[in-house]
Amino acid sequence: MNAKSLILAAACATVVRAHGLVSGFVTDGKWNQGFLLDYYYQSKNGGNPPKIASWYAENLDNGFVEPNNYATSDINCHKNAKPGALTASVKAGGTVEFQWTTWPHDIGPVLTYVAACNDDCTNVDKTALKWVKIDEAGWDSTSGWASAKLIANNNTTVLDQDPPASPALNCTNYGCLLVIALHGGSSKNGAQNYPQCINIAITGSGTDKPTGTLGVNLYKSDDPGILFNPYTTFGSYKIPGPALYRSGSGSNPGPSTTTKAGTTTTTFKTSTTTKASTTTSKASTTTTAASPGQTGLGAALYGQCGGINWTGATTCAQGTCKVLNDYYSQCVP
Repeated sequence: MNAKSLILAAACATVVRAHGLVSGFVTDGKWNQGFLLDYYYQSKNGGNPPKIASWYAENLDNGFVEPNNYATSDINCHKNAKPGALTASVKAGGTVEFQWTTWPHDIGPVLTYVAACNDDCTNVDKTALKWVKIDEAGWDSTSGWASAKLIANNNTTVLDQDPPASPALNCTNYGCLLVIALHGGSSKNGAQNYPQCINIAITGSGTDKPTGTLGVNLYKSDDPGILFNPYTTFGSYKIPGPALYRSGSGSNPGPSTTTKAGTTTTTFKTSTTTKASTTTSKASTTTTAASPGQTGLGAALYGQCGGINWTGATTCAQGTCKVLNDYYSQCVP
Protein backbone atom coordinates (compact mmCIF):
# COMPACT_ATOMS: atom_id res chain seq x y z
CA MET A 1 0.00 0.00 0.00
CA ASN A 2 1.06 3.58 -0.44
CA ALA A 3 2.36 5.66 2.46
CA LYS A 4 -1.01 6.92 3.52
CA SER A 5 -1.97 7.30 7.17
CA LEU A 6 -3.46 5.09 9.83
CA ILE A 7 -4.24 5.59 13.42
CA LEU A 8 -2.91 2.78 15.48
CA ALA A 9 -4.60 2.16 18.76
CA ALA A 10 -2.50 0.26 21.18
CA ALA A 11 -5.27 -1.06 24.05
CA CYS A 12 -6.80 1.75 22.20
CA ALA A 13 -4.80 1.79 26.05
CA THR A 14 -4.02 4.02 28.42
CA VAL A 15 1.35 9.89 35.50
CA VAL A 16 0.36 9.10 38.71
CA ARG A 17 2.05 5.84 39.52
CA ALA A 18 -1.13 3.76 39.51
CA HIS A 19 -2.08 3.73 35.84
CA GLY A 20 0.04 3.94 32.71
CA LEU A 21 0.29 5.30 29.21
CA VAL A 22 2.37 4.67 26.10
CA SER A 23 5.40 6.86 26.81
CA GLY A 24 7.17 5.78 23.62
CA PHE A 25 6.85 3.45 20.65
CA VAL A 26 9.25 1.86 18.18
CA THR A 27 8.56 1.46 14.44
CA ASP A 28 11.00 -0.73 12.51
CA GLY A 29 13.69 -0.07 15.10
CA LYS A 30 13.13 3.70 15.36
CA TRP A 31 12.07 5.08 18.75
CA ASN A 32 9.27 7.69 18.79
CA GLN A 33 8.11 9.90 21.67
CA GLY A 34 4.68 9.16 23.16
CA PHE A 35 2.26 11.67 24.71
CA LEU A 36 3.05 12.68 28.29
CA LEU A 37 0.76 14.60 30.63
CA ASP A 38 3.58 17.15 31.01
CA TYR A 39 2.78 18.29 27.47
CA TYR A 40 -0.75 19.28 28.48
CA TYR A 41 0.56 21.57 31.20
CA GLN A 42 3.25 22.98 28.92
CA SER A 43 0.56 23.94 26.41
CA LYS A 44 -1.75 25.48 29.02
CA ASN A 45 1.11 27.52 30.46
CA GLY A 46 2.21 29.00 27.14
CA GLY A 47 4.95 26.49 26.41
CA ASN A 48 5.64 24.57 23.22
CA PRO A 49 5.33 20.82 23.69
CA PRO A 50 7.10 18.72 21.03
CA LYS A 51 5.32 17.74 17.85
CA ILE A 52 4.71 14.00 18.01
CA ALA A 53 2.64 11.28 16.31
CA SER A 54 0.91 10.23 19.54
CA TRP A 55 -2.48 11.79 20.23
CA TYR A 56 -3.11 14.46 22.85
CA ALA A 57 -5.63 13.53 25.57
CA GLU A 58 -7.00 15.08 28.77
CA ASN A 59 -7.21 12.11 31.13
CA LEU A 60 -5.37 14.33 33.59
CA ASP A 61 -5.93 12.04 36.56
CA ASN A 62 -4.49 9.21 34.44
CA GLY A 63 -7.97 7.80 34.61
CA PHE A 64 -10.07 5.65 32.34
CA VAL A 65 -13.16 5.54 30.17
CA GLU A 66 -15.96 3.72 31.98
CA PRO A 67 -18.46 1.44 30.22
CA ASN A 68 -21.27 3.98 30.72
CA ASN A 69 -19.36 6.20 28.26
CA TYR A 70 -18.94 3.64 25.47
CA ALA A 71 -21.50 5.57 23.43
CA THR A 72 -19.49 8.81 23.69
CA SER A 73 -16.47 10.04 21.75
CA ASP A 74 -14.21 9.38 24.76
CA ILE A 75 -13.76 5.76 23.70
CA ASN A 76 -11.98 7.11 20.59
CA CYS A 77 -8.44 7.81 21.83
CA HIS A 78 -9.58 9.00 25.31
CA LYS A 79 -11.04 12.20 26.77
CA ASN A 80 -10.90 15.32 24.57
CA ALA A 81 -8.35 13.55 22.37
CA LYS A 82 -6.81 15.42 19.45
CA PRO A 83 -4.65 14.07 16.60
CA GLY A 84 -0.87 14.04 16.84
CA ALA A 85 0.94 16.68 14.77
CA LEU A 86 3.19 14.13 13.04
CA THR A 87 2.83 10.71 11.42
CA ALA A 88 5.30 7.91 12.04
CA SER A 89 5.81 5.13 9.48
CA VAL A 90 6.33 1.36 9.34
CA LYS A 91 6.97 -0.93 6.39
CA ALA A 92 4.49 -3.64 5.49
CA GLY A 93 5.51 -6.69 7.50
CA GLY A 94 7.43 -4.54 10.00
CA THR A 95 7.28 -4.34 13.79
CA VAL A 96 5.63 -1.87 16.14
CA GLU A 97 6.56 -1.91 19.84
CA PHE A 98 4.56 -0.06 22.49
CA GLN A 99 6.45 0.99 25.62
CA TRP A 100 4.22 1.66 28.62
CA THR A 101 4.94 3.38 31.88
CA THR A 102 4.57 1.01 34.84
CA TRP A 103 1.25 -0.80 34.42
CA PRO A 104 -0.41 -1.99 37.66
CA HIS A 105 -3.40 -4.09 36.57
CA ASP A 106 -2.67 -7.71 35.66
CA ILE A 107 -6.26 -8.75 34.87
CA GLY A 108 -7.66 -7.90 31.44
CA PRO A 109 -7.21 -8.10 27.65
CA VAL A 110 -4.99 -6.06 25.32
CA LEU A 111 -6.50 -5.04 21.96
CA THR A 112 -5.06 -3.21 18.96
CA TYR A 113 -7.04 -1.45 16.22
CA VAL A 114 -6.39 0.62 13.12
CA ALA A 115 -8.63 3.14 11.37
CA ALA A 116 -8.18 4.73 7.96
CA CYS A 117 -7.64 8.50 7.90
CA ASN A 118 -7.89 8.60 4.07
CA ASP A 119 -5.88 11.79 3.68
CA ASP A 120 -4.27 13.34 6.74
CA CYS A 121 -4.36 11.80 10.23
CA THR A 122 -3.23 15.07 11.80
CA ASN A 123 -6.62 16.66 11.02
CA VAL A 124 -8.98 13.69 11.21
CA ASP A 125 -12.36 13.78 13.00
CA LYS A 126 -12.08 11.02 15.60
CA THR A 127 -15.86 10.49 15.74
CA ALA A 128 -15.87 9.44 12.06
CA LEU A 129 -13.12 6.82 12.40
CA LYS A 130 -14.05 3.20 11.76
CA TRP A 131 -11.93 0.75 13.72
CA VAL A 132 -10.55 -2.58 12.49
CA LYS A 133 -9.23 -4.93 15.16
CA ILE A 134 -5.83 -6.26 14.06
CA ASP A 135 -4.60 -7.89 17.27
CA GLU A 136 -6.13 -9.22 20.45
CA ALA A 137 -4.96 -11.10 23.51
CA GLY A 138 -7.17 -12.26 26.36
CA TRP A 139 -6.76 -15.14 28.81
CA ASP A 140 -5.72 -18.77 28.73
CA SER A 141 -5.14 -21.21 31.59
CA THR A 142 -1.48 -21.76 30.71
CA SER A 143 -0.15 -18.20 30.58
CA GLY A 144 -2.95 -16.17 32.19
CA TRP A 145 -4.02 -12.66 31.24
CA ALA A 146 -2.55 -10.58 28.42
CA SER A 147 -2.13 -7.58 30.72
CA ALA A 148 -0.02 -9.71 33.08
CA LYS A 149 2.21 -10.60 30.11
CA LEU A 150 2.52 -6.90 29.30
CA ILE A 151 3.79 -6.26 32.83
CA ALA A 152 6.17 -9.25 32.76
CA ASN A 153 7.61 -8.04 29.44
CA ASN A 154 8.92 -4.83 31.00
CA ASN A 155 5.60 -3.07 30.34
CA THR A 156 6.00 -3.61 26.60
CA THR A 157 3.78 -5.04 23.87
CA VAL A 158 5.09 -6.01 20.45
CA LEU A 159 3.06 -6.18 17.26
CA ASP A 160 4.97 -8.17 14.65
CA GLN A 161 2.49 -10.36 12.81
CA ASP A 162 0.78 -9.30 9.56
CA PRO A 163 -1.26 -6.27 10.65
CA PRO A 164 -0.77 -3.44 11.22
CA ALA A 165 2.06 -3.68 8.69
CA SER A 166 0.32 -6.16 6.43
CA PRO A 167 0.90 -6.05 2.67
CA ALA A 168 -2.82 -6.81 2.40
CA LEU A 169 -3.95 -3.55 4.01
CA ASN A 170 -4.35 -0.50 1.82
CA CYS A 171 -5.12 2.56 3.88
CA THR A 172 -3.72 5.56 5.58
CA ASN A 173 -4.03 4.37 9.10
CA TYR A 174 -3.96 5.51 12.58
CA GLY A 175 -3.82 3.06 15.40
CA CYS A 176 -5.24 2.69 18.84
CA LEU A 177 -4.06 0.40 21.63
CA LEU A 178 -6.63 -0.46 24.29
CA VAL A 179 -6.05 -2.14 27.62
CA ILE A 180 -9.19 -3.08 29.56
CA ALA A 181 -8.64 -3.58 33.30
CA LEU A 182 -11.13 -6.11 34.71
CA HIS A 183 -10.29 -6.01 38.42
CA GLY A 184 -13.69 -4.32 38.89
CA GLY A 185 -15.39 -6.12 35.99
CA SER A 186 -17.72 -8.18 38.16
CA SER A 187 -19.79 -5.03 38.72
CA LYS A 188 -21.67 -3.18 36.02
CA ASN A 189 -19.68 -0.13 34.90
CA GLY A 190 -16.67 -1.59 36.74
CA ALA A 191 -14.37 -2.35 33.79
CA GLN A 192 -11.74 0.35 33.10
CA ASN A 193 -10.74 1.23 29.54
CA TYR A 194 -7.46 2.93 28.59
CA PRO A 195 -7.42 4.01 24.92
CA GLN A 196 -4.48 5.79 23.36
CA CYS A 197 -3.79 6.56 19.71
CA ILE A 198 -0.82 7.08 17.40
CA ASN A 199 -0.59 8.22 13.75
CA ILE A 200 1.31 5.63 11.70
CA ALA A 201 1.65 5.37 7.92
CA ILE A 202 2.05 1.84 6.50
CA THR A 203 4.20 1.69 3.37
CA GLY A 204 3.46 -1.14 0.97
CA SER A 205 1.22 -2.21 -1.89
CA GLY A 206 -1.79 -3.82 -0.26
CA THR A 207 -5.33 -3.83 -1.63
CA ASP A 208 -7.54 -4.75 1.35
CA LYS A 209 -9.83 -2.04 2.68
CA PRO A 210 -11.75 -3.54 5.64
CA THR A 211 -14.87 -1.62 6.61
CA GLY A 212 -14.37 -1.16 10.35
CA THR A 213 -16.69 -0.18 13.20
CA LEU A 214 -17.43 3.24 14.68
CA GLY A 215 -15.94 3.66 18.14
CA VAL A 216 -19.34 4.16 19.78
CA ASN A 217 -20.38 0.72 18.47
CA LEU A 218 -17.32 -1.27 19.57
CA TYR A 219 -18.55 -2.33 23.01
CA LYS A 220 -21.59 -2.54 25.26
CA SER A 221 -21.44 -2.36 29.03
CA ASP A 222 -22.96 -5.84 29.39
CA ASP A 223 -20.77 -7.59 26.80
CA PRO A 224 -19.52 -10.95 28.21
CA GLY A 225 -15.90 -9.76 28.06
CA ILE A 226 -16.72 -6.45 29.80
CA LEU A 227 -19.13 -7.47 32.57
CA PHE A 228 -16.97 -10.37 33.72
CA ASN A 229 -15.98 -11.69 37.15
CA PRO A 230 -12.31 -12.76 36.99
CA TYR A 231 -12.30 -14.00 40.59
CA THR A 232 -14.53 -17.02 40.00
CA THR A 233 -13.56 -20.31 38.39
CA PHE A 234 -13.93 -20.01 34.61
CA GLY A 235 -12.82 -22.01 31.60
CA SER A 236 -12.97 -19.41 28.84
CA TYR A 237 -13.04 -15.67 28.22
CA LYS A 238 -14.70 -13.95 25.26
CA ILE A 239 -12.55 -11.07 24.06
CA PRO A 240 -14.74 -7.95 23.57
CA GLY A 241 -15.08 -5.97 20.38
CA PRO A 242 -15.61 -6.86 16.72
CA ALA A 243 -14.08 -9.86 14.98
CA LEU A 244 -10.35 -9.91 14.37
CA TYR A 245 -9.22 -8.84 10.90
CA ARG A 246 -7.34 -11.55 9.00
CA SER A 247 -4.73 -10.57 6.43
CA GLY A 248 -6.20 -10.78 2.95
CA SER A 249 -9.77 -11.13 4.23
CA GLY A 250 -10.88 -7.78 2.80
CA SER A 251 -14.00 -6.47 4.49
CA ASN A 252 -14.81 -9.85 6.03
CA PRO A 253 -12.73 -10.37 9.17
CA GLY A 254 -12.36 -13.74 10.82
CA PRO A 255 -14.59 -15.08 13.58
CA SER A 256 -14.59 -13.49 17.03
CA THR A 257 -12.21 -15.04 19.52
CA THR A 258 -12.90 -16.91 22.73
CA THR A 259 -9.89 -17.99 24.75
CA LYS A 260 -10.31 -21.28 26.57
CA ALA A 261 -8.55 -23.22 29.26
CA GLY A 262 -5.50 -24.97 27.90
CA THR A 263 -5.77 -23.34 24.48
CA THR A 264 -3.95 -20.19 23.42
CA THR A 265 -5.84 -18.63 20.53
CA THR A 266 -4.64 -15.04 20.87
CA THR A 267 -1.73 -13.44 19.02
CA PHE A 268 0.02 -11.60 21.86
CA LYS A 269 3.77 -12.11 21.64
CA THR A 270 6.36 -11.23 24.25
CA SER A 271 9.70 -9.70 23.42
CA THR A 272 13.13 -9.47 25.00
CA THR A 273 13.36 -5.83 24.01
CA THR A 274 13.72 -3.46 26.96
CA LYS A 275 13.22 0.27 27.07
CA ALA A 276 15.75 2.83 28.19
CA SER A 277 15.63 4.47 31.62
CA THR A 278 12.58 2.50 32.73
CA THR A 279 12.38 0.58 35.95
CA THR A 280 9.68 -1.74 37.17
CA SER A 281 8.68 -2.59 40.72
CA LYS A 282 7.25 -5.88 41.91
CA ALA A 283 4.84 -6.64 44.71
CA SER A 284 6.59 -7.58 47.93
CA THR A 285 5.52 -8.98 51.26
CA THR A 286 8.49 -7.43 53.08
CA THR A 287 8.50 -4.08 54.83
CA THR A 288 11.25 -2.73 52.58
CA ALA A 289 9.36 -2.70 49.28
CA ALA A 290 5.94 -1.46 48.31
CA SER A 291 3.30 -3.14 46.18
CA PRO A 292 2.56 -1.53 42.78
CA GLY A 293 0.61 1.71 43.20
CA GLN A 294 1.64 2.00 46.87
CA THR A 295 3.60 4.73 48.64
CA GLY A 296 4.86 5.07 52.19
CA LEU A 297 1.71 7.07 53.01
CA GLY A 298 -0.75 4.61 51.50
CA ALA A 299 -1.84 3.42 48.08
CA ALA A 300 -1.49 5.87 45.19
CA LEU A 301 -4.45 7.19 43.22
CA TYR A 302 -6.08 4.25 41.39
CA GLY A 303 -3.92 1.78 43.33
CA GLN A 304 -5.35 -1.22 45.20
CA CYS A 305 -6.27 -0.56 48.83
CA GLY A 306 -8.10 -3.70 49.90
CA GLY A 307 -9.79 -6.97 49.01
CA ILE A 308 -9.69 -10.64 49.95
CA ASN A 309 -6.07 -11.83 50.45
CA TRP A 310 -4.73 -8.29 49.91
CA THR A 311 -1.70 -7.62 52.14
CA GLY A 312 -0.75 -4.13 50.97
CA ALA A 313 -1.84 -0.66 52.03
CA THR A 314 -5.46 -0.23 53.12
CA THR A 315 -5.41 3.57 53.13
CA CYS A 316 -4.94 6.02 50.26
CA ALA A 317 -2.20 8.62 49.90
CA GLN A 318 -4.60 10.38 47.53
CA GLY A 319 -8.32 9.82 47.03
CA THR A 320 -10.75 7.51 48.83
CA CYS A 321 -10.67 3.73 49.10
CA LYS A 322 -13.73 2.42 47.23
CA VAL A 323 -14.85 -1.22 47.33
CA LEU A 324 -15.31 -2.49 43.75
CA ASN A 325 -15.95 -6.09 44.77
CA ASP A 326 -14.94 -8.56 47.50
CA TYR A 327 -11.51 -8.99 45.92
CA TYR A 328 -10.58 -5.44 44.92
CA SER A 329 -10.84 -2.00 46.50
CA GLN A 330 -9.29 0.97 44.70
CA CYS A 331 -8.21 4.51 45.54
CA VAL A 332 -10.37 6.86 43.46
CA PRO A 333 -10.67 10.68 43.33
